[in-house]
Amino acid sequence: MSISTVTSEALQLKLRQLLPSQQGFGTDLSASDTIIPVIDLTSAAEGSDVPEYLQTSLAFGSQTAFSAQNGSDLIENSPGFYRIYGTSHIESQGSGVTCTITVTDGSTTKVIYTHKSFSGAVGDTGTILFDFIVFLTVGESISAVSSLSEGLIVGSSRQVADTNGTLVQPVGFTPQ
Repeated sequence: MSISTVTSEALQLKLRQLLPSQQGFGTDLSASDTIIPVIDLTSAAEGSDVPEYLQTSLAFGSQTAFSAQNGSDLIENSPGFYRIYGTSHIESQGSGVTCTITVTDGSTTKVIYTHKSFSGAVGDTGTILFDFIVFLTVGESISAVSSLSEGLIVGSSRQVADTNGTLVQPVGFTPQ
């Protein structure tokens, strides 16, 4: 019988998540050429597997609203994964109205979403829905920005996972 050490940080992290009593166990996982019972380390084995579309839902206690018109509004500035959901509306009396969502690390700003008016025709309006997941690391922030009063960008954000990818359930939800 041959025993080999398994040095997979992903498997060890999953083992610590699914078996919290083993957090300080301290030995590496190992494999052998002998048939032994298997512990199922998948999410389905937990018995609390929640579909992603339910897990990322907005909830009264876990969402933060934002709104920017002729200015900017900070959406989030803590590390983690966030669902950003909302609408961008432009009612333009002139061209150049821009609604954006930007991410910055303090020195460089990157635009990750843009809605812009080009025609300048009176009554030229448009509303666009957006819904995406963004990851922020330490020192980064995400903001909504409207260049003129004819542009309005509003929505909600909710943290859906921490920086390690551990899911954050909506406030008040307890999987059974």
